[in-house]
Amino acid sequence: MQILKNKTNIDFIGKRKPALFLSTVLNLAIIVGIAAFGFNFGVDFAGGTVVEVKFDHPITAEDVRERAEKGGLPDVSVQNIGAAEENTFLLRMGGVTQLNEESGAKGKEALEALGGVRNVYSDLPNGIIRFRAAQPMDSDAIKKAVESAGIGVQEVRDLGEAQGGTGYDYQVVASGMADRVFAALNAGLEKPDFEQRRVDYVGPQVGKQLRNRGIMALLYSMVAILIYVAFRFDFKFGPGALLSMVHDVIMVAGYYLVSRREFNLTAIAALLTVVGYSVNDTIVIYDRIREDMAKYKGKPFAEVINIAINDTLGRTILTSGTTALSLIGLLIFGVGEIFDFAMAMLVGIVVGVYSTIYIASPLTIWLDERAAAKEARLRASGNMDHQQPNAA
Repeated sequence: MQILKNKTNIDFIGKRKPALFLSTVLNLAIIVGIAAFGFNFGVDFAGGTVVEVKFDHPITAEDVRERAEKGGLPDVSVQNIGAAEENTFLLRMGGVTQLNEESGAKGKEALEALGGVRNVYSDLPNGIIRFRAAQPMDSDAIKKAVESAGIGVQEVRDLGEAQGGTGYDYQVVASGMADRVFAALNAGLEKPDFEQRRVDYVGPQVGKQLRNRGIMALLYSMVAILIYVAFRFDFKFGPGALLSMVHDVIMVAGYYLVSRREFNLTAIAALLTVVGYSVNDTIVIYDRIREDMAKYKGKPFAEVINIAINDTLGRTILTSGTTALSLIGLLIFGVGEIFDFAMAMLVGIVVGVYSTIYIASPLTIWLDERAAAKEARLRASGNMDHQQPNAA
């Protein structure tokens, strides 16, 4: 299939300076934005709870969110999944259990109000309130006291008398956030009008570990690609490919920063895919540059690169356009993480083609000019050394 019937002669390299200036400004702005505002980390990285519910009647995401807020869940995120007629939604919220700093403080007050209670400690990561009582206590009384503070109770554990006879130890295990979601959506109803299909929990420590490993996977892939390019071509080609990849990653990260879409494991997958796609396009043009260097000996290196870019322009439009069309289909019919992945990939394809032309190629020219200037200085220095004895 031929996209361009006639060979183009566009001066891409001639416009490299304004393009480099624009790229530098945008990349710096994104980096500053990430440092100042950060990403909207999803449950995968920030930790929290995801609950999937299916209603038995037509309902909108706004109605579900309103019901959840009225039931005492002000920070819940509601997302429709599947077709609209399926009435299926994902509810995301921070925290794994109903125990947090605020509710823990209220629970402590409620327990101390029972009398004879001391050493109350809220174990937030595990969702457990630990305390010691002077006398044995009734589990139902403990449960009612904690529930009056707005904390759902899964169980009350009687640990028996403490060593040394200093009191009796108890543990109150808080319910998970899924129970709170069920209670909030079911508030005021005689029977539930929905089915709870799936519950996923991610603790804060696990989320942090996933985030760190995802970032390391991205860095390792970029280093491996740099080594491959340096061995396959020449040293002066490697830095351009690396800078092009970094540019593309920052630009796609800018999409998540500006749109405030959730940055999660799907985002890492999108970034890894963009890295591979970006270097693929760069290698194709590098191959043509290497061929044209032998074909057009004597021509300036910048002109050779221009010829190579124009020669591969039809292929670039065909491959990138075909991939973009499939992504547009996902954008139209996809929802949730599928939409985010497709949008990130579409941004990556556009900036990937741009960076190959205006980031990788200009840096290669600069390195070639620098090597030529160094060689000229060495040659001039050698000639001067030869001329000095003759002058003497």
